[in-house]
Amino acid sequence: MTETKKTATKTAAKTTTKKAAPAKKPAAKKTTATTTAAAKKTPVATTKLSGSIYATGKRKDSVARVYLTPGKGNITINGVAMKEYFKRPVLQMILVQPFDVTKRDGAYDVIAMVQGGGLSGQAGAVKHGISKALEKAEPDLRKALKAAGFLTRDSRVVERKHFGFHKARRSTQFSKR
Repeated sequence: MTETKKTATKTAAKTTTKKAAPAKKPAAKKTTATTTAAAKKTPVATTKLSGSIYATGKRKDSVARVYLTPGKGNITINGVAMKEYFKRPVLQMILVQPFDVTKRDGAYDVIAMVQGGGLSGQAGAVKHGISKALEKAEPDLRKALKAAGFLTRDSRVVERKHFGFHKARRSTQFSKR
């Protein structure tokens, strides 16, 4: 009885060593294809635009990197035209406000990269960045931009959730009994 058990365990040990899977070769081609596809989807400003004025605008959780160049008034956000990125007319109007106040319609092209927040926060961030870039380009416009309130960073941010509350200020429902 013991001899049969020993032989059975020896054969089982041999079979388990034979069943080990061979090492797979690295699939480097697949990973490079996926990284290039991911790089095409997210716009990244790798090179700085020569001959342009750079400014950073912020609003809520959004941060906009704005490049202002002399041109015909084209505005692109994250590689997309303004009217396609911000489809609501109110958001489009927010972006054009600094040019309306300073009477510089069609004088500059804007290329902006925006991250974080929602659409209204992103529009406010781009407007803030355009205003700061206009001030850098033409310092005499500061008075008009400051009077309109475009150079002031709107510091209002969503309040954090507090312990014991459902949201920032929403408490639990009152129970009489």
